[in-house]
Amino acid sequence: MSEYYTFELSHNVTRTSVSYKNRYGITLAGDLYIAKGIDAEKQYPALVIGAPYGGVKEQGPGVYANQLAQRGFVVLTFDASYNGESGGEPRHISSPEIFSEDFSAGVDFLGTRPFVDRNKIGALGICGSGGFALSAAAMDVRIKAIATSVMYDISAMRNLFPPEAMDAQMQQLAEQRWNDFDKGYPAYVPTFPESPVDAVPEGLDANSAEFFSYYGLSRGHHPNARGGFTLTSNLPFMNYQLLNHIATISPRPILFVMGENAHSRFFSENAYAAAVEPKELYIVPDAIHIDLYDDVNKIPFDKFEGFFKNNM
Repeated sequence: MSEYYTFELSHNVTRTSVSYKNRYGITLAGDLYIAKGIDAEKQYPALVIGAPYGGVKEQGPGVYANQLAQRGFVVLTFDASYNGESGGEPRHISSPEIFSEDFSAGVDFLGTRPFVDRNKIGALGICGSGGFALSAAAMDVRIKAIATSVMYDISAMRNLFPPEAMDAQMQQLAEQRWNDFDKGYPAYVPTFPESPVDAVPEGLDANSAEFFSYYGLSRGHHPNARGGFTLTSNLPFMNYQLLNHIATISPRPILFVMGENAHSRFFSENAYAAAVEPKELYIVPDAIHIDLYDDVNKIPFDKFEGFFKNNM
């Protein structure tokens, strides 16, 4: 499915499929974006960009990479372990530790390219990968600057529900482990259709309808991004808090970008409050969450460019 992208590649940019292993030996599939005509004898700043939670490199990350490569960055996008074209079995697993490690594996790859300045590598996480990028940066000092765009902290979900609801979910997931073991494979129920449809189904809550309007319609649909993870993938997020050490990222800078009308903005606001200077919270006017997945007229590329060039 690598030929299936949700955006058009700029004629000023080359995109090359790459692969490399993370610390767990899982082979990651990535795309490397470079402006045409660069001097291969020189070294350039680089960025590793992660997809929204459940998304793939052919969607939002590629939109960002396509633009930022034209602004002088070598940009790597990737599919998270167990997902998309990356390795790992069983499929559709989510792991807070491994997804954070995938960012560091991207730094490994970029920092060993002769045309990359390994002292100028940054990370950018869209939606759920914003939390993974911050988690990676807290332990990987090679990441010199970190930006998030409409971030979700997936591990904060535990705090959004009353204790009795969480107790019920943990009981349900414990039972699911028995079922998965008996069947020999983990249960996975995709959220979005195998092929794009023409309209958002009726009866969805507002947030689900918003995500469906991207992932379920032709705008952002990709067969490798049908939403959701194995049911028991929720368990480690109850025990692993991605942002517990966000304060230790300082003095490396963090930029939090969020939409003015994004339902997710409280994640960025909470993370900003927990972070230590230097930090910045940037609000995109009149933007909802999914606008910052692919709307090149709303995604503040000037802001991202300036942030990374001034801080790496």
